[in-house]
Amino acid sequence: MQKKKEYRSNQERSDKTRDALLSAARTLFANKGYAETSTPEIAAAATITRGALYHHFKDKRELFRAVLEREAHAVADEIEAVTPSGLPARQALIAGSEAYLDAMTVPGRTRLLLIEGPVVLGRAEMIALDEANAARTLYEGLEAAMTDSGRMDFRPSVLAILLSAAFDRAAEAIENGADPAEFKSAMAGIIERVLRS
Repeated sequence: MQKKKEYRSNQERSDKTRDALLSAARTLFANKGYAETSTPEIAAAATITRGALYHHFKDKRELFRAVLEREAHAVADEIEAVTPSGLPARQALIAGSEAYLDAMTVPGRTRLLLIEGPVVLGRAEMIALDEANAARTLYEGLEAAMTDSGRMDFRPSVLAILLSAAFDRAAEAIENGADPAEFKSAMAGIIERVLRS
């Protein structure tokens, strides 16, 4: 019993340290960028030793990837929160598109996922990360809505790639001061046209 409690306590400490590292790294990467952020800075911000940092992450790149995974999961979670299974597919697709644009307004998120991520991890790794998260929800939404409408003029996977690029550009525009309502309306209009084509 004592060993089990001790293990849980050690695991809890380890989880807490990892979480502190991810939070500190996220703040620094979002504010300064990957290249300008050092591991000693991250360790100091997390109030841990560099040894503890390297116990949890092989290097700065692995830590950065973990930060991006957390961000990408958060975006997908926000999309899924507004698209419950009982919602009609077309309505879910529109709600999900708005949720994506809202999720990307979290300070630093656009920089991390759309600017720093592709530079540091490369396009292929970022595409894979996106396909496991936001792009996956877009594909699933398109497939369901296109099936419901009986329109399969284009493959949902192809449309998901094209629309994903449009969503990312919209998120960047909003980040740079564009009117979110205008972009949400435009993206909803594009989706409506795709489903009617």
